[in-house]
Parts: sequence; C-alpha cells; structure tokens
Amino acid sequence: MSDERIISERPITMVELSEDLDSLENKEKELSFRANKTKSYLKQFVKIKIKDAEELKKKIEGLDIPRIKERQIVKIIDMLPESLDELKMLMVGETTTITDENMKKILDVVKDYVKRK
Repeated sequence: MSDERIISERPITMVELSEDLDSLENKEKELSFRANKTKSYLKQFVKIKIKDAEELKKKIEGLDIPRIKERQIVKIIDMLPESLDELKMLMVGETTTITDENMKKILDVVKDYVKRK
C-alpha cells in the first residue's frame, strides 16, 4: 500500500494548474492519461494569463472584503464573471455572505480582465 499523504492543501486557479502541468511535462517528458485529459480541458477553458491571474488575485484581496475565502477568489479568477448574477452563482453553496456592494466592487476589478481575454 502507498505511503502517500497530503502535506498541505490550497486552492489554485486553472491557469496555475496548467502552468504546473507544463512544468511537469517538461520534467517528465510524458504526462499520464489523466494529466493529458486535464491539460486538454484547461486549454479549452482557461480564460486568463498567469500574470493577469496573479495580479487579479492581489486586487481582489486588496478590496478587503470581509469573510471572502481564497477558494472563492480562485473560482472568480477561473470563471471571470461579467454580471452580478454570474458572481452570485459562484457564491452559491458557500456559508459566507458577501453583500451586493462588495460583489459590485469585485465585478469592477474583474471587468478589466474580461476585456483582455
């Protein structure tokens, strides 16, 4: 039986995962079947460049929105919502409540990156 265990856990954006897979592919020369399927999916759905994703994350964190979690920020970066309804759909299922005013602040920051895609 394998002796693998999780050392740490943190949410990452799809573009970060894509970069990690590229790095792994350069190191290993060949990815597993599952990694190749994941890479193919990411190529289809990643909407932002790594530099822009990091910049957007800092800007959202800089808004000092109470109780917003890192996994919520990551999902916002992955999906780049364009409307209040889209952003609300991303927040469904979370126990934290973000006010409409704070959601509008998030959308104002995100809209610059939506134009770039």
